[in-house]
Amino acid sequence: MEGMMAPGTCNGEIENGFCKGNMSAIGENQEVSDGLNQPNAGKPPRNHPGMRHCISQARHLHCFPRSYSEMGPKQYMEDEHIRADNLREHVDESKGLLSQGAYYGVFDGHSGVDAASFTQKNLLKFILEDSHFPSMVKKAVRNAFQKADNELADTKSLDRTSGTTALIALILGRTMLIANAGDSRAVLGKRGRAVELSKDHKPNATSEKLRIEKLGGVIFDGYLNGQLSVARALGDWHIKGAKGSTGPLSSEPEFEEVVLSEEDEFLIIGCDGLWDVMSSQYAVTIVRKELMLHSDPEKCSKFLVKEALKRNCCDNLTVIVICFSHDPPPRIEIPRTTRRRSMSAEGLDLLKGVLSDI
Repeated sequence: MEGMMAPGTCNGEIENGFCKGNMSAIGENQEVSDGLNQPNAGKPPRNHPGMRHCISQARHLHCFPRSYSEMGPKQYMEDEHIRADNLREHVDESKGLLSQGAYYGVFDGHSGVDAASFTQKNLLKFILEDSHFPSMVKKAVRNAFQKADNELADTKSLDRTSGTTALIALILGRTMLIANAGDSRAVLGKRGRAVELSKDHKPNATSEKLRIEKLGGVIFDGYLNGQLSVARALGDWHIKGAKGSTGPLSSEPEFEEVVLSEEDEFLIIGCDGLWDVMSSQYAVTIVRKELMLHSDPEKCSKFLVKEALKRNCCDNLTVIVICFSHDPPPRIEIPRTTRRRSMSAEGLDLLKGVLSDI
């Protein structure tokens, strides 16, 4: 996927919903991503005319994800999530978005729901309104995270002590951008293999621990400054201190970008309540198995939540499952190999000794 167009015009060939031109659709500082420069960056998906979701090389994008959330054993529900299956309904025509994109997010709130609710309602708007969208999407997303964080400090009707993690998936054509601040997780199901597209920002994670301690923070019993179980979050201004200062609690998102191919079957986005009791690979295995039975991502998201509750999850639970094909995943055939097996000299001597004793 190359370049963008000047507002409302296209003087070249249209590819993946954008006009081929000067800038990368998912680039930053006008640098085109390596994966998008490859002539065969990804195969088109199987049966693309009837796809539920978003990796067809066709000009139009169709997204029909399913999500499920449950309060779990907590007294209050502080999770929020969003599904925007068609970005064209949200983007001004002057932005030059010719074909559909999609946007999904989960927001795990703490110390009240104010921060999660505000971020769920406003983060997409902040991204689309940013002057760098869609020519430099990463920069637009980074700016939007910062703006949301600042608004949580400035809006008097919101509790300054409320905070939230934020994980989003922004899909444009065949390119998917994951942005994460916190310990929610995005996992790609790739022909039965789990590919983690985000890092859990726990205070004890090596990179986060080094960053926190460098900025004067401390970690006590796994908690940042003894107060918070995540190293990155929006809000929590009682911990961050004065605006403009650089403290150990960061709202800076980390990015992962992928060009979706035929092997990419679905995406799971879930808050930490799911991943506290379940590995990424186990979740992918469950979803793939369920999709082969009924091809219904909503049933899959419910199944994951129920399974997490069976495993004594003690947190709120929110899961979104996004499929990239109408069809159920194909069976994985493991080729049989004829291998000649040999025995070591030691093993042969041992066998001779056993036989001689009979």
